[in-house]
Amino acid sequence: MSQIEVRSLAKVFRVAERRAGLAGAFRGLVDRRIREVHALAGVDFDVERGELVGYIGPNGAGKSTTIKILAGILTPTGGTCTVDGLTPWRDRRRHAARIGVVFGQRTQLWWDLPVIESFELLQRVYRVPAPVFQRNRDRMVELMRLGPLLDTPVRQLSLGQRMRADLAAALLHGPKLLFLDEPTIGLDAAAKLAMRDFVRTLNREEGVTVVLTTHDMDDIEALCERIMVIGQGQILIDGGIDDLRRRVGNSRVLIVDLEDTVSVAALEDGLRGVGTRDVRVTGRRARIDFDAGVIAPAALIARVTSRFEVQDLFVEHPPIEHTVAELYAEHGEGEA
Repeated sequence: MSQIEVRSLAKVFRVAERRAGLAGAFRGLVDRRIREVHALAGVDFDVERGELVGYIGPNGAGKSTTIKILAGILTPTGGTCTVDGLTPWRDRRRHAARIGVVFGQRTQLWWDLPVIESFELLQRVYRVPAPVFQRNRDRMVELMRLGPLLDTPVRQLSLGQRMRADLAAALLHGPKLLFLDEPTIGLDAAAKLAMRDFVRTLNREEGVTVVLTTHDMDDIEALCERIMVIGQGQILIDGGIDDLRRRVGNSRVLIVDLEDTVSVAALEDGLRGVGTRDVRVTGRRARIDFDAGVIAPAALIARVTSRFEVQDLFVEHPPIEHTVAELYAEHGEGEA
């Protein structure tokens, strides 16, 4: 049995809107219509124990709605969902004791209390036995380097410090399943790296299952072996990064460091008719976009080296952001 099983999950929100046409004091009361927003429209997936899954999509695609249903915060309109054998919205108390949740723009810490006192309150909320709490607290403090911050009121923490404390707080009761909704939003580079290192360690060494939603594709590439892409309330693709790239084509980029500076025109002339899409030159470095389905990387390299003096070269995939944007555009997503 999978740790998470989702079948035909649907969620419809009813939103009140005012219609144009009437004026006056009572317009807001009498001139309303109800619009249905289909946040999820039949979502199916399983997550096995110990997986680290990236769950991505544009704003409004249904990512946070899915996480809130899995966490027991929202009740779906249709479909079924079990997490460790429990239905999250029906077994909220038992379910909450088994999971950890971090929302990047919200905190579960008490704003005016020192971090350590928030931790101690959470111990009582989750009824964690003292020896278990002390072991988990010490482990989290060490991994997230929170020692100097324990006596600091939460309101005095930087965003990166607060996120580290929030992540530690979500794990004090020892859950084996962690939902992370935009955990690196607004963090600087150093804080993001610390967060990624912690999540990677938690997953690989502690065996904690992680479901991560994010708009930061660097997080996805650094952490996730599996990616689910959601758009318009449905799963568009479920697989690895290579599966995602294959879905939208064979784009590659050949980076070439030349012995001498050359013009774009000279390079384009030398590569004419071989399947290149775009050629850009900055100084002695050339960037050549091409379709690997039209010309193999080895053949393009042979063409370049036969016509130009080359110091170094390498082939890379386009940034994952471009790949995801192409997938969104393929399915009519406006943010692509």
